[in-house]
Amino acid sequence: MFRVLRCFPGITLLALLTLPVQADAGPPKVSFNRDIRPILSRNCFQCHGPDAKHREADLRLDLEAGLKSSSESAIIHPGQPKQSQLFERISSKDPDLMMPPADSGKKLTAEEIKLFRQWIAEGAEWSQHWAYVKPHASPVPQVKNEKWPVNWIDNFVLARLEEQGLHPSPEADKITLIRRLSFDLTGLPPTREEVQAFVNDSSPAAYEKQVDRLLASPHYGERMAMYWLDLVRFADTVGYHGDQDHHISPYRDYVIEAFNRNRPFDQFTREQLAGDLLPDPTLQQTIATGYNRVLQTSHEGGVQRKEYLAIYAADRIRNFSGVWMGATMGCCQCHDHKYDPYTAKDFYSMVAFFADIDEDQHLRRGSDRIPTIREPEIFLYSDEEKQQIADLEAKIKETGEALKKDSDEKARKSLQKKLEQLKKTRAAIDKGAIKTMITVSIKPREIRILPRGNWLDESGPVVEPAIPEFMGTIKTNHDRPTRLDLANWLSSEEGYGPLMARVMANRFWYLFFGRGIAPVLDDFGGQGGPPHYPELLDQLAIKFFQDEWDMKQLVKFIVMSRTYRQSSLETPDQRKADPFNQRLDRQARFRLPAEMIRDNALAVSGLLVTDIGGPSVKPYQPAGYYRHLNFPKRKYVSDKDQRQWRRGVYMHWQRQFLHPMLKAFDAPSREECTAQRPRSNTPIAAMTLLNDPTFIEAARVFAAHVIEKGGSSDRARINYAFSQATSREPEAYEVEVLQSLLNSNRSAFAARTKDAQALTRTGLAASQPDLEAVELAAWTEITRALLNLNEVVTRN
Repeated sequence: MFRVLRCFPGITLLALLTLPVQADAGPPKVSFNRDIRPILSRNCFQCHGPDAKHREADLRLDLEAGLKSSSESAIIHPGQPKQSQLFERISSKDPDLMMPPADSGKKLTAEEIKLFRQWIAEGAEWSQHWAYVKPHASPVPQVKNEKWPVNWIDNFVLARLEEQGLHPSPEADKITLIRRLSFDLTGLPPTREEVQAFVNDSSPAAYEKQVDRLLASPHYGERMAMYWLDLVRFADTVGYHGDQDHHISPYRDYVIEAFNRNRPFDQFTREQLAGDLLPDPTLQQTIATGYNRVLQTSHEGGVQRKEYLAIYAADRIRNFSGVWMGATMGCCQCHDHKYDPYTAKDFYSMVAFFADIDEDQHLRRGSDRIPTIREPEIFLYSDEEKQQIADLEAKIKETGEALKKDSDEKARKSLQKKLEQLKKTRAAIDKGAIKTMITVSIKPREIRILPRGNWLDESGPVVEPAIPEFMGTIKTNHDRPTRLDLANWLSSEEGYGPLMARVMANRFWYLFFGRGIAPVLDDFGGQGGPPHYPELLDQLAIKFFQDEWDMKQLVKFIVMSRTYRQSSLETPDQRKADPFNQRLDRQARFRLPAEMIRDNALAVSGLLVTDIGGPSVKPYQPAGYYRHLNFPKRKYVSDKDQRQWRRGVYMHWQRQFLHPMLKAFDAPSREECTAQRPRSNTPIAAMTLLNDPTFIEAARVFAAHVIEKGGSSDRARINYAFSQATSREPEAYEVEVLQSLLNSNRSAFAARTKDAQALTRTGLAASQPDLEAVELAAWTEITRALLNLNEVVTRN
């Protein structure tokens, strides 16, 4: 039977850079989870994994019993590689015997085969997949350099480095540190005054004071919300077909407030998944349930209700499992998972938790209007509007009663006119008020397993709400488990809580180091990568859970570490040996996210409007960009007032036609959960920085400030502009380059001025150019150059 074994084409083994290396110590012990499981998952699990229906040769390699049975025909004999059929097949040169098969186009590398041999020789120790084992505490490692660690994060990192004969990088200079902290915690650059205050503060608590100040900033919530909105695929439009607008911006403001108020993550989870099921939910808890409604929907006439409810269900479980579980349960829509122990039954049992959501009114009342119909929705009134409504409704009631009683025809006409006017005034308040989609629980729909995901096939069994079978059962006080039970299970100690803590701790780490400890942020399954510092990740998860899901406390603990404070400068040897910084012997350097690049330019220029919350805004956008948007056809109209200069987190997010500036810097369309944005480096990005009207206007206003506040000499102004953009003084050669650029621009504009003056004398030009405008134009070229510096758009 083993002869028909087939393996899935895979990728090469993860680099062994994280393995401890000591001179003359021999090869380190092979870890099944770190070294062997990834090879099996990428090459073998598709045919010999969890999916029983498509499993070949009745051989299952993701379980210990499948690898090491007690029978004579076992494919692995611990301690005896040459007697193990698995090793024989993967090392065979015979096309009829070799695994993976020759026609698969894949072949294990010599290093991978060597690892298998060593693993079997060492006893073939098997481990359950790390992501399904609750985090366990490890003793804090002892280190030789006891003065380096600030907290136990540093002990784990330094112990590994010392074991490999390596050293951490020195601490970054103060200017770099405060810029790093400010971008990481608020998404904005520090002001000149903030930089100077930190540089001048020589107290031992100087750094911690900056951390506390930034965590207390209202902009902290905006920065953290940028990431969360990627996860939950927040957007201002429906996505499918006409991609019409819908009402959802108050949900974004709820997220910002939740981070600013440091709402515990378990409560944050509960309110979004099931705020409507809480006893006496508050307005904010009701708004939070907009999470369940922010998925893509179709408003095309004639769509099949059952088809789209099935599409919505699959979308919801893909997102739910990705966000809170770090799992890819969407793969189970049509069949059992190929690499992880989730089944199709698990998938549809999870769908059943959300079967009570009233979400298909738009399918019965479809409309191509802007904004489209997405009921149930609620109005959100200001205190003033609430008072106006109360007064109006009292007058409407009073007038209506008077109309019923009065028999005089003339008086009745007057009362009727008054009543109609009162109702118009009342309707006008609703027309101008903010609305938002919410979740309303109704009688649950029947949920069946759809064979191969086919919504037309009703032959599958009916399922009730349930968590994945291999994870046990869920507690409930109701006839059937609810979304609130699911949310409670996610955060409970006996439920998924410790595993969810690991998923989220890894994401917080990613925000402050550019990469997760486990490299794939939304897949902790077989196709994801094992953590490079598993003990450290477990310790962070345990801390997060035991600190009662305190997000700010975890953030502070990470950024206070000496590991975080390291310089991001890397040597050629570091880059060659460890290009992805898995060893953590330095900090990361990466381009700012799209929204922050825009925010930074606006902040440096002085244009940034820092109001918190409110409806989405529309900055400048190329004319005609929406020309292919139909149902209905529409034209993009940018805001003409101060809203133009608000932060990127408030930008209108059109899924099908994402703002070109956001797109140029790798922001996602938010059709799916995005746990980690790509970082590209393209000419289009550079052209955007140079030519987007927002950046040109920022450069112009920046230049005006430089002329006004930078001093009277070119040198003083160059120093002022440079430090405003980078937080540091320019080097001598940088001053020379900028002075040369300034002079060349002045010469060019002077020549144009001379030509214009000649034209004026001949009557061919209307007036002489304003010389002050010429000077502003020359300095604008300097500020455009500064806003385009790699240092300005990079977090170091």
